[in-house]
Amino acid sequence: MNLIGDAIGWIFSGEPGRGFDSIPSAIGVQLLYTVISVVIAGAIAIPLGWFIGHTGKGREIAVAISGAARAIPSFGLLILLTLLLGVLHKPEAAVISFVVLAIPSLLAGAYTGFEAIDRRVLDAGRSMGMTESQILWRIEVPLGLPLLVGGIRAATLQVLATVTIAAYIGLGGLGQYIIAAIPLRRFDILIGGAILVAVLALVIDGLFALLQHLVVPRGIRAAGAASPRARSARERRAEAVAVGAPASPPTTT
Repeated sequence: MNLIGDAIGWIFSGEPGRGFDSIPSAIGVQLLYTVISVVIAGAIAIPLGWFIGHTGKGREIAVAISGAARAIPSFGLLILLTLLLGVLHKPEAAVISFVVLAIPSLLAGAYTGFEAIDRRVLDAGRSMGMTESQILWRIEVPLGLPLLVGGIRAATLQVLATVTIAAYIGLGGLGQYIIAAIPLRRFDILIGGAILVAVLALVIDGLFALLQHLVVPRGIRAAGAASPRARSARERRAEAVAVGAPASPPTTT
């Protein structure tokens, strides 16, 4: 308990120690790398996921690529890219590593959001004379948005936690307190840095949980409140894939 108390005291002391960035500055660096990486990954993965979900083409390839990307160790990729690009391009190496980490969750959230939509809703839209573009933007995107936000939430938390290793190559962030404190045997700083990472992740997760609730279309929210029911197996599998869990095959009777 003394170590935890010392760590909390260090956090609120306003003096992180000689050679360390201030805590607000470190949090800013942590969030900066997270936002840049998730935005770039989203620009790549979300349109691709929407295309897969809308057309039904390329799903197997997307699943294979996502699985391969999840298997790549982020720390090893960061070191490899730093060596390949050179020490003058360490920020670029870090961002590429974090983008690779974020793409699978974003891709899964994008296409599973479309796959979870009842096909009868799309057929009704086509029977009303809606074009494929109208179906995409007026039906599929709004209905698939909650699962997409779930994918963004998972990707953001993964990247936010992994940005900690960027301090190993001298890019700062909250990881500097953890990595630099080990040889110094400053366990108050080490635990304090870990607490800051955990608290920041919890705050971001809470904000995304609220956003995920707010993006549910009002009509669906009202219908669900009026007639509560158990989620379908399709919805549960889609949510599992969006957060990175393997989707179990449907049971047959």
